[in-house]
Amino acid sequence: MSGSSDGVYNLTQRLSLGRAARASRHLWYRSGLYHGLLRRQSPSGPRRLLPLRTTEGHPAVGEAVLDGRLPLAGKDLPFGTLPWSVPPPGPAAAAAMHGFAWLLDLRALGTEAARARAQDLVRGWIRAHPRWHEQAWNPGILGRRLTAWLAAGDFLLAGQEEAFRAGFETSLAVQARHLVRAAPRETGTADAFAAINGLVAAALGLGIGQSNAAIDLLEREVDRQVLPDGCHIQRNPALHLGVLRDLIAIRGMLIAADLDVPLFIDGVIERMVGMLRFFRHGDGGLGLFNGGKEEDVYRIDATLAEAGVKELPPASALSGRFERVVAGSLLMLVDVGVPPPAKADRLAHAAPGSIEISVGRERLIVNCGGYAGDDARWQQAMRFTAAHSAAMIDDVNAIAIDERGGFRHGRLRIGTVRREAEGAAWIEVDHDGYGPRFSTLCRRRLYIDALGEDLRGEDVCEGRGGSQLVVRFHLHPRVRAEVEDDAAGEGVHAIRLSLPGGAVYRFISVGGSMAIDDSVYLGVSDVPEHTRQIVVSAPCAESITRIKWALRRVDAERGHGDAVPAAVPAAEKKPEPQAEAAQAEPGVAEAEVQRPDP
Repeated sequence: MSGSSDGVYNLTQRLSLGRAARASRHLWYRSGLYHGLLRRQSPSGPRRLLPLRTTEGHPAVGEAVLDGRLPLAGKDLPFGTLPWSVPPPGPAAAAAMHGFAWLLDLRALGTEAARARAQDLVRGWIRAHPRWHEQAWNPGILGRRLTAWLAAGDFLLAGQEEAFRAGFETSLAVQARHLVRAAPRETGTADAFAAINGLVAAALGLGIGQSNAAIDLLEREVDRQVLPDGCHIQRNPALHLGVLRDLIAIRGMLIAADLDVPLFIDGVIERMVGMLRFFRHGDGGLGLFNGGKEEDVYRIDATLAEAGVKELPPASALSGRFERVVAGSLLMLVDVGVPPPAKADRLAHAAPGSIEISVGRERLIVNCGGYAGDDARWQQAMRFTAAHSAAMIDDVNAIAIDERGGFRHGRLRIGTVRREAEGAAWIEVDHDGYGPRFSTLCRRRLYIDALGEDLRGEDVCEGRGGSQLVVRFHLHPRVRAEVEDDAAGEGVHAIRLSLPGGAVYRFISVGGSMAIDDSVYLGVSDVPEHTRQIVVSAPCAESITRIKWALRRVDAERGHGDAVPAAVPAAEKKPEPQAEAAQAEPGVAEAEVQRPDP
């Protein structure tokens, strides 16, 4: 017990010392002496305009800003004449306002009215924030703002009087000097790449700081945050896209400055491109894991084109711990990973074994998505296991979320086995996230035939504890779900799922009662879309609880002459994944990927 107590004491002491050091640092940043230090010898102006991507800036958003609105994840923030006079309602709003990405939207609009609006907003910001401010001068936000100001400098300064130009250049220099001091402390999350992006822009565009020092920081963060398979450590496909775009932007600035691009930058871009393709569904958007949204398909395509890399997606993300199966027109993504490490886990979701399925260009089974706004209730709700196509016990999260917003990792174990034979794939994932509360091991087995027309699953809980096992399958809003009246056979249930393009699937379950319930979808914006979910539940037995289910194309069943009742016994009698792989004909290629416990 004494060793455990000492560990808790040491952790508490380190946290207290960290808070004290941060408070002392912030007191120094607020001081007039520090501000005077930052204002010394301002440069005469930007030495080099940054290369501006054709994908940066959306005229429609520029129109909204011109109208006094700032779009954020499907909602509008008030952004009127004096937006800097009122503090933003939360961190997400602060990042959107102070990050100045909207400046490039006004630039893309390109009208004189847009230019005047941009100049007024920049002038107002400089007056409102002449000195360090914790929210507005956060290193990640500051890095975004610096790159936006430098990229839009020609648009902002055209036809302006000397007073505006001098104030703009002085503010740029002050912010850049602070970023040089603060950026090294921003580490371990995607925000670090935004800060480093700003460092490189300051060094090459203003002559403040050293590009070599910024590249050294970049290499440090790549080593810390980008896993060997190219997956970003936060395991959020949307953040993955953002980090990749920062890396491509940094490479572009180095090339524009006629500087050599370090080999590690090209290498990490190549790896991350493969993983970005891994996360794409048939509609071109991204999977909804750990807080991500679908993202704009044009932006994803443009990013891949800018990367200039032909890296294909792997079947398994061995380090990021995701599985991807493509069979016929069906694509399935499976989350088989543990949460990211502390600090990087604030957006992560408690959803081991969750799946997403698309058919061609249409999504069928989804997770509910992520919430990008500042409403803590929605943020938490989207992180819960119930917001995912996964199994859970008694409405309790499969991984406990602690009071700081991270996870109680403890000794969490997630194991995965994947096998393939004759085009069919078997995936098995088990976890002990419910061990501390229910002494239960949960296992999900998945089988997909070579044509992608027959998907079978089994969710099992072994051990005593809990009263009910619930398996959820959230449906995309454009999927129509109907209970089939002619489903025959005791204990057999069937739901007809119709996609807009005409494909029809039948969902069948055995071992639990099934219902269609309401759900929400936040895959595109923070405005919830109404959708439906299939919920299969069974009372927990003393030793083992088992729910079997199958998803089969209706036309495929008709082609084989199978009636609905015949499909269920086939799923029940399906050999265990290991046994079926072992029964493959001699000479048939078989691949197995087994991961050690983390």
